[in-house]
Amino acid sequence: MEENLNPEEENKAGMEQAQEKATEQPVSEPTPISKEAQDVQYIAGKIAEVKAELNKVLVGQSELVDLLLISLLSGGHALIEGVPGIAKTLTANLLSKCLSVDFSRIQFTPDLMPADVVGTNVFNMKNSEFEFKPGPLFGNVILIDEINRAPAKTQSALFEVMEEYQITIDGKTYPLDQPYLVIATQNPIEQEGTYKLPEAQLDRFLFRIIITYPGFEDEVNILQRFKQDFNMKTKEDVKAVLSPSDLKKMKETVENIKIEDSVLEYIAKLTTQTRQHPDLYLGASPRASINLLKSAKANAALSGRTFVTPDDVKKVLHPVMNHRLILSPEREMEGYDINDVLEEIIKDIEVPR
Repeated sequence: MEENLNPEEENKAGMEQAQEKATEQPVSEPTPISKEAQDVQYIAGKIAEVKAELNKVLVGQSELVDLLLISLLSGGHALIEGVPGIAKTLTANLLSKCLSVDFSRIQFTPDLMPADVVGTNVFNMKNSEFEFKPGPLFGNVILIDEINRAPAKTQSALFEVMEEYQITIDGKTYPLDQPYLVIATQNPIEQEGTYKLPEAQLDRFLFRIIITYPGFEDEVNILQRFKQDFNMKTKEDVKAVLSPSDLKKMKETVENIKIEDSVLEYIAKLTTQTRQHPDLYLGASPRASINLLKSAKANAALSGRTFVTPDDVKKVLHPVMNHRLILSPEREMEGYDINDVLEEIIKDIEVPR
């Protein structure tokens, strides 16, 4: 026969039973974050800091900033092309301010000699010995303004620097400190007093970033920002937020981003198709494939992912390829554009799933 309990005792007994059940059920612990995910989060945090500093001065140009950051993380160089006055040099200069590294700026001119940029041996009268005086290419971030104004002999001085990260003078080789990033600008409109860059040099640039005029809203925002700051004093507010050790850690993380074999094959198919396309006189080299791989990994890291998707490859395809390909004479006469051919290639190649 069951014992009758008053309401208070029933309440107390029910609470005790509920507590017993709660203690029996295991408490679910939060899923631990992998080291790879933590490293990618670290990159995202640092990149957010850099963008916050840049946005103190810059208005718009988000794609330019993203591609320059990808260049930095993947160890490549960037060629920025656009008409005068759209913040090509300013953006490169501000990015260097965000890094705790040595910065050099070189204004290329028709009378610039190779020794003016790489350095030269100078005879010291005191000790009767030659001493090496390094040129402005000895640094970490090198801004070359109007690169297409220097002749071929000066351009050739950049070949070894950009590919092997070293400079050889009088038989002696000087390794360059890391990180090492060359950001060059050129104006495609002016032809007088300019020289076409050799294909071998163009191929050493990870990206050719083509930028255009800002939109109407950005134009208004630019005027609002500088209506009482004619001398751009806000540039002084931009602070360094990335050290060489930070960059080294971030580049190692990018290198370890996962990529499936199917995506690797996708990159290879895209590159191979440029060599077989009837509208192209010159296709992309294996260096282009490697640069696609590197920049796709860096874009995945910027997007907060530990793996590469085909969309990462598509995003960087145009800036990686547009300076490496040459249209056939027939297509050039018909007004075709390299980007039109690249879009055709993207449509023709099946995207892996």
